[in-house]
Amino acid sequence: MRLAAVFVLAASAVCAADAPQIFWSKSFPGSVPPYVQVTLDKAGNAEYREAADDDQPLKFKLTEAETAAVFDLADKVDRFKHPLESPLKVAFMGKKTFRWEDGAEKSEVTFNYTEDPSAQALLDWFEKMSESAQQRVELERAAKYDRLGVDKALRSLWSALDRKRLVAPEQYLPMLDRIANNESYMHTARTKAAEIAEAIRGAGASKP
Repeated sequence: MRLAAVFVLAASAVCAADAPQIFWSKSFPGSVPPYVQVTLDKAGNAEYREAADDDQPLKFKLTEAETAAVFDLADKVDRFKHPLESPLKVAFMGKKTFRWEDGAEKSEVTFNYTEDPSAQALLDWFEKMSESAQQRVELERAAKYDRLGVDKALRSLWSALDRKRLVAPEQYLPMLDRIANNESYMHTARTKAAEIAEAIRGAGASKP
C-alpha cells in the first residue's frame, strides 16, 4: 500500500509539472522590490518570488474563477506567440515578461508597454497577485518582528481589499485569526484583524 501511494504521488507530481503554466516577471531597477515574478498553473497554484533563484517562494491558491479568468486572457493573446510591445514612445515602466509553458510547448514575450486590452487585463491580474503577496509578506513580517507596525500593515491590507487589489484573500485568514486572538497585540490591531477576517469570510460566503 505504501509503495502504491508513492507511485500515486510521483504520478501526481509529473502531471503537475506537465500542466499548463503561466510565468510573469517584472524587472524595474530602482523600484521596491526591483524584481518580482509569479507563476500560476491551471489548478490555481501560484508562487511569488522576489529573486529568480529564490527556492522558498510564497505560495497561495487562486479560486477556480480567478484562474479561469487568467488563462482565458492568455488564450486571447495567443499564449504569447506574438509581440505585445506598443509602437508608442512611452517612459520605461519596467521590463515585463510573459511565458506560456505546457510540456514541450513554450512561448514568451517581453515588453515595456502594450496597448492590447487583453494583455493589459492579464498584466493587471499578475500585478494584483504580486501586490497580494507583498501585502502578506509585510503583514507576516510585522506580526513577527514589529508588533507596533501591525496596525499599519493591517490598514494597508484593508485598503487593498477595499480597492479590489487582492486575489485569493483567504490566504490572509490564518495570520488575521492569529493576530485577532493574541492579546499580546494592541487592541486596535486585534479588532481590525477580526474585522478584515470577517469581511473576507463574508465575501466568500456570498459567492455562488
